[in-house]
This record gives sequence, C-alpha cells and structure tokens, in this order.
Amino acid sequence: MDFISILSYFAFLYPLYMGIVWIIGGLTFKFHWEKKNPPLSENLPYFSIIIPAHNEADIVEETIINLKDLNYPDYGVIVVNDGSTDATGAILDRLVAENSEWLKVIHLEPNMGKSVALDTGILLSKGQFLLVIDADCLLDKDALRYFAWHFVTSTRVGAVTGNPRVRNRTTLLGKIQVGEFSNVIGLIKRTQRILGKILTVSGVLAAYRKSALISCGLFDPDTVTEDIDVTWKLQKKFWDIRYEPRALGWVLVPETVRGLWRQRVRWAQGGIEVLKKHFNVWFDRRYRRLWPVYVEYSLGTLWAVSFTFLVIYWLTTIFFSFLCQSQYIQTHVPIINTIYYSLAASIDPVFPRWPGAILALLCLTCYLTSFMIDRVYEKGLMAKYYFWIIWYPAFYWIISALAAVEGLINVIFKRKGVTSKWMSPDRGIHIQSSIDPK
Repeated sequence: MDFISILSYFAFLYPLYMGIVWIIGGLTFKFHWEKKNPPLSENLPYFSIIIPAHNEADIVEETIINLKDLNYPDYGVIVVNDGSTDATGAILDRLVAENSEWLKVIHLEPNMGKSVALDTGILLSKGQFLLVIDADCLLDKDALRYFAWHFVTSTRVGAVTGNPRVRNRTTLLGKIQVGEFSNVIGLIKRTQRILGKILTVSGVLAAYRKSALISCGLFDPDTVTEDIDVTWKLQKKFWDIRYEPRALGWVLVPETVRGLWRQRVRWAQGGIEVLKKHFNVWFDRRYRRLWPVYVEYSLGTLWAVSFTFLVIYWLTTIFFSFLCQSQYIQTHVPIINTIYYSLAASIDPVFPRWPGAILALLCLTCYLTSFMIDRVYEKGLMAKYYFWIIWYPAFYWIISALAAVEGLINVIFKRKGVTSKWMSPDRGIHIQSSIDPK
C-alpha cells in the first residue's frame, strides 16, 4: 500500500471512528448523567464573576446589565479592562458608579493579555468560587445554581465548563455554528466527560474553584488559548473537570470568513501549543487518564494535515489533467503526461465516492444526535437549523483543516518567551441577538 493510500484510509477512518464514539458517548451522558442533579436551593456559596474586556464598547454594557438580576443570592462582578482604546473604560466607570454594591472595575494599562487580566481579577476577588465569562456572554439566570452543585457536592471538582449557545443567527455562518456548538462543544464534551478527562473548558463560560486555580499557578500568558492550557494544568494536579449542559450562556460568534479564520487558527495554535507544553504527561503514569485525550487531539491535528495534503494532491492532479488535454503539451512537454499518470495512479483512494458519502451521512447523524439532545435547551432547534448543517462538511472541514495547518506552522516558528496579547474577537455582523436568550 503506497503513502497516498495510507493517508486516504486514515482521512476516512479517523472521523468515522470518532463520530461513532461521540454519538455513543453523547447519548450515554444524556440518559445516565444529564439532569440527574437538581440545582442547589440552599447553602449557596458566594461567586465572583470575572469578565476580561478589551475594546468591548459595543457589547459590554448589555452583558453587565444582564448579570444584575441573576437567580442567585450572593455574587459579585469584576470587570478587568485590559488596555482598551475605545469607550470601554468610560462605559465601565459609569456602570460601576450606578452599581457599586455588586460591580467592580479594574483598569490595566497597557494591554497585558487576557491571561494577565484573568489572573488580576482572580487575585482581587473575594469568592472561593469563580465564574469566568467573555464580554459578549449573556448568562442564563439559573446558571450559577447549576455550577454551584458540582463544587458543593464534591471537593475534588476544580472546574465546570458550561454550555455556550450562539446568539447571532441571521447569517449562514451563524446558523451553521449553532449546530457546530451543539456537536463540537456539546456532544464531544459529553463523551470526554464520561471517559474521564476533558480537552478544554469553554473559555467563554466556565466556573472554577479558586484554590484549584492557585494550586496550578493560575492562567499562563505563554499560550494563545489560556482555557485549554489551564484545563490541562488543573487535571495534572488531579482536579476533576466537569461539563454542565444546563449552565447556559448566549454568545456572539464570527459571521465573516476572515473573523472565522482568525478564530480557528487561534484555537488550532493554542491546542498544539498545549500538546507541546504538556508532553511530559507521557513520562508519569499518574497522568495516564490524560493519554487518550492527548492522542485524540494529536490524531485530529494529523487528520487536518493529511486532509489538506490530499486536497492539494487532488487539485494538482486535476491541474495536470487539464494540461494533458492540450495537444501542444502532449507533443512538446511529454513530462507533463508522465507526472499526470503518476499522480492519477493513486487518485482513486484519495476521494472515493462511497467513503465521502458515508462521512457526510455520519456528520449529519452526529448533528441530528446533538440537536435531539440539546433541543430541551432550545425550542425549535432542529426545525430551524438542521437544514443549514448540510453546508458544514463542505465548508467548515476545509477551513478547520487549513487553520490547523497554519496553527501548526505558527507554533513551529513562534519565539520562546513571548507573551500572548489579545484582541477583541469578531463578534459578528449583528451585535444584537436574533433570539431571546431568556
């Protein structure tokens, strides 16, 4: 079997196997774990809600006002303004003057990076339990109660990741990401949770035990995805990480190809940085439960590189096929014919029709499963958004694969010791929600 055939079978079998695992894992979590634990109604601990913000003038006020009347008796909000150059600082100063009893604002100059902003908020917070949300996250009124249950009932719980839902759904990219969040964040996290370890908490919506964060050294500024890194740091300290699908938060997602590309490159780069940084898990048997997660993400990155290579190979073959149709080329440049027939000899296993159809069917089955599980949290989810998922394999697989390749290149050539600064991500074309998150 030649090299191209091996890559082709891997590109087909890896997503086939993982898709089946995710479906089984998601359904197992749904029927055996989900809704098993009621939200707390008494002995509710104090929560500090921390929001890092950088140039969020368009959205930060809505997020803060939404936190004013949560269905929770004892909490406070700390917003860390990390070197904003727009009106974010003035808006926050006005809001804290109006709500000083529960809202505090910290101004940092210059932009120090999201990790530094988070660490500052954590060190100045008074709660032993922390909720970290992004500046665009509209928190569900009951979310803190669902988070609190895990911390109160088990002292081993170091973090709980919530269930972010897409707010802006007026564009094709927004609609597709509704399904992607249900599958990639919902279905996969459910599966990882029953297998024992989670790749990452959702940085946009996650709760932490402060002592757990302190024990692992808080957030590090040396990776572009501080949420993935801190998840691994916590688990290496043997803290339990959980997924709570009933803790909802409504977030804005990119609605332009450029914004989506920047986001996916950052995610891919951050994941690869974490694999590199935490490679030492292989040298300590106590970390053996992290090995499957490490292997899964490594194979996912390898799949992205393989898929990209095969696409380029396929397009190259088509290009040479086009050249060979020219009588002039056949007569005067015979080497073109030689190259084409050499490439064409292996093209059949690259993109065979029936494996492609099987993967597309499996992809739709994964999303059907995730929508059926998540429909309890959103009425009409399947009827409104399942149709748009047919575009996911054709569009998002290509973007995600190419982004993973660029992320890998960025990691290879990244200078050591460089602190990762941040910019406010693409919050979408339509800032206002197209749905009612209440």
